[in-house]
Amino acid sequence: MNVQELAVAAIERVPVKILMVNNGYLGMVRQWQELFFHGNYSATQLYTTPGSGPVVSPDFVKLCEAYGIQARRVAQAEDVREAMTWLNESDGPAFLDCIVHEEENVWPMVPAGGNTGEPLLEPIGVDA
Repeated sequence: MNVQELAVAAIERVPVKILMVNNGYLGMVRQWQELFFHGNYSATQLYTTPGSGPVVSPDFVKLCEAYGIQARRVAQAEDVREAMTWLNESDGPAFLDCIVHEEENVWPMVPAGGNTGEPLLEPIGVDA
């Protein structure tokens, strides 16, 4: 959401490790639309089917590399452990783009109007 922070991490060589859970959407917004608005999705998809229009979302691995930040992508569950080891052992800032299913949700989450002291830990009790 704040790509210029990558520049700061690169310039200052901050050893921050960034893991992006990439479902091709504005993930938390899509999740709220699924859980609280009955799946009425609006303006959250960040990719297009090849040939159907422009790609809206950048290739985050290439973007990080353009800033001089080490970056990789992982798309298979069996490759995650090795990729996490690489991420944690990288010198300086490093980025790992984890491709997940487009309807993958992230837990815990804080619903609209909620507070961080009482997050939803799983989908139980949510009107989908």
